[in-house]
Amino acid sequence: MIEKVVFINRCAKVVKGGRRFSFSALAVVGDGKGKVGIGYGKANEVPDAIKKGTANAHKHLVSVKLKGDTIPHDVLGRYDGGRVMLKPASPGTGLIAGGGVRAVLEAAGVKNILTKSMGSSNHIAVVHATLNGLLQLRMAADITKVRATS
Repeated sequence: MIEKVVFINRCAKVVKGGRRFSFSALAVVGDGKGKVGIGYGKANEVPDAIKKGTANAHKHLVSVKLKGDTIPHDVLGRYDGGRVMLKPASPGTGLIAGGGVRAVLEAAGVKNILTKSMGSSNHIAVVHATLNGLLQLRMAADITKVRATS
């Protein structure tokens, strides 16, 4: 399994004795063959937050339709303010993506793709928008099967 920590956030709560810090971690997990999950964990220490985030990601694994080492068609993923455009690319192009989008696509096993992150730059929104886009993917064979039955 490929495990990546996308973002660690430090949060401060002001108490009588000063500031009390806690941490949250956004993690992405995948097998590199079409399964990917996103997890969010919060704790008082960074390692514990990462552990919780990866455990949560393992619980929320989903399957994604891939065509070789790219995606079958263009798609626009949306989540809250985050919008991510995903376009299939020819072999040799590589993974043209940044930040959270790259982490999700690497974990899913996508090797050749063009992406553009639009809207919010919030890590959680961008990562979920990428996953939303991947879940919208459909193979041509599946669509023809559905059309033939109806």
